[in-house]
Amino acid sequence: MTEERPAPSSTTTPEATTTPEATIAAWRDAAERGDADAAGHLFAAGIEVISPLTEQFRFHGPEQVTAMLAAAFETISDIRFHTQVGADRTWALFFHARAGRQFVEEAQLLRLDASSHIRELTLFGRPLPALTAVMSEIGPRLLRGRRRPALARLVGALTGPVAALTRVGDRRIVPLADPRRPHRTGPAVRG
Repeated sequence: MTEERPAPSSTTTPEATTTPEATIAAWRDAAERGDADAAGHLFAAGIEVISPLTEQFRFHGPEQVTAMLAAAFETISDIRFHTQVGADRTWALFFHARAGRQFVEEAQLLRLDASSHIRELTLFGRPLPALTAVMSEIGPRLLRGRRRPALARLVGALTGPVAALTRVGDRRIVPLADPRRPHRTGPAVRG
């Protein structure tokens, strides 16, 4: 079910965001504008983000999550939400965007607290080349923001080839497995 959202208000503040619907509308508006600070005002003090890129750690607290979003909004552009489902304290949102030249589709599971602030955000993304492109950009951005330039270079050097391999594989190899692709028969292979 796709729901129409209320028109965003330029005066949305944490105090004005007291209903789940208002929080979700403000979240969508902030994301589509790439405004991490505006999104940060919607977070509960105990916000936790579960990333699609790693199970090794999570982002905790408004400061970490806002920094992560700022890096994400530098990496992911043209966010346009297309589907929203949910009620009360649990919502699922879906958007299309770009990560460089890569098409991205993301699903977000948002859980709100009793005061309608976002307490948990779980992210899911596709396709794989887009996820690896985001990984190769967002990690180094976050590390540079934390003044860890050597580690940022290392992460970039290690994740860049993964992004390149998945991009090339998606363009050149994956189409060979398309079920609509004509199958060529050749000589029988003997073992």
